[in-house]
Amino acid sequence: MKAIILDTETHTINGFPIEIAYAPCSFEQGNLGFDQSQIFDEFYSCPEPIAYGAMAVHHILEADIEGKPSFDTFHLPEDVDCLIGHNINYDIEAIRKCGTDVPEKSICTLALARFTWPELETHTLSALFYFVSSDKEKARNYLRNAHSAKYDIWFTYIILKNICLKLGIKDMNSLHVLSEQVRTPNVMPYGKHKGTPLKEVPKDYVKWMLSTDIDPYLRKALEAAA
Repeated sequence: MKAIILDTETHTINGFPIEIAYAPCSFEQGNLGFDQSQIFDEFYSCPEPIAYGAMAVHHILEADIEGKPSFDTFHLPEDVDCLIGHNINYDIEAIRKCGTDVPEKSICTLALARFTWPELETHTLSALFYFVSSDKEKARNYLRNAHSAKYDIWFTYIILKNICLKLGIKDMNSLHVLSEQVRTPNVMPYGKHKGTPLKEVPKDYVKWMLSTDIDPYLRKALEAAA
């Protein structure tokens, strides 16, 4: 299975991708590796202005994307079988706007981190990077570049490597299988019934949730519990 770690920065929430970065990620003799020499990182223009809320997060300015290729010129490598990312569904939806073919398989490091370290109060990329880093000052210096897609894919790799070491995962197929399992929730992940087992969530609330635009894994779990 050929996998890449992918990250996007968008012009607004659920918007057009204006920065896309990815790099190959694979297991060699049971150890997860990341090829920094093959990092792809590019800015893209889009038909709408960058929202100030998004700009405040990723610090990409209009001047950065002026004259850059249009977002819809982006295409994933044809031989990629699996996409890896932190809340990868967001990035998948972003690159789908480009019209590129998207592989069926994906691995979500956010779901894996929540499963691996349920005791943590937050599982953001930056918080997890601090958590797995023994040198907090060095981590802080790296994190000054957080929300740059190029750096975020490296942060994602470091976190995923620690997850694999803790859980004893030594191949991509096993990692994908576990990701699929933990992405399907057993309890309500948010909202007024957060923490409630899905089978105990009121039926009228389940019906309402299913009528909204929700994560496909949550939808699958709610349909099974209904």
